[in-house]
Amino acid sequence: MDRHFVKALLYAWDRDEFREGLQHLIDLDEVTTLLAALSVEDHDHEVERRVLDLVRSGLDAAEIRRATLLLIEDDDVRENLAAGITASLADRPDLARSIRSALDDPEVRTELREALESAPLRAVIWQVAENQFEGRRWALIRTALVLVVRHRHARRLTWALRRHGLIRALRSGD
Repeated sequence: MDRHFVKALLYAWDRDEFREGLQHLIDLDEVTTLLAALSVEDHDHEVERRVLDLVRSGLDAAEIRRATLLLIEDDDVRENLAAGITASLADRPDLARSIRSALDDPEVRTELREALESAPLRAVIWQVAENQFEGRRWALIRTALVLVVRHRHARRLTWALRRHGLIRALRSGD
C-alpha cells in the first residue's frame, strides 16, 4: 500500500471525532488488523476481499458514509490521497493528473456524495468493484454502462469527471 494512502488513513484515524463516530458502528480492532495485513507486501487476496467487505458494510451505514465523505473535504487527507494515487499511477500520468484534478473540484465531490447516498447506485458500484476484483472485464464494462444509463447521479458524476479528462485518460491506457 502506498505511503500516501497510509498517511491519509492515519490522518483520518488520528481524528478523535472520526474514530469516536465509528467506534459504535464497526470493530476498530478488525480495521487495525486489516490495515496491518495490507501493509505486508505479499498479502493474499482474502485480505483484500475482507477489506472490500468491510468498506461495503461501512458505506451502507449512513454515519460511516458521511464521515468518510467529509474526510475528502479535508485538504490534508485529499492531498495525501491524491499523492498516493499519483505515485501508484506513475506509468499513467494523465490518469493520475485527471484524478487529482477531479478530487480538487468541489462539484465532483458534491456529485460523489450525492451518488453514494443512493442505495441502488451503491449496489451497482459494488457489483462493478466485485467484477474488477475478480477480473471479469466484460461484466465490469456492462455493469458500468448500466450504472451510467440508469442512475441520474452516476451520469452527473460521469460528466463532472469527464470535464477533468478522467474518462479520456481511462480509455487511452497511457
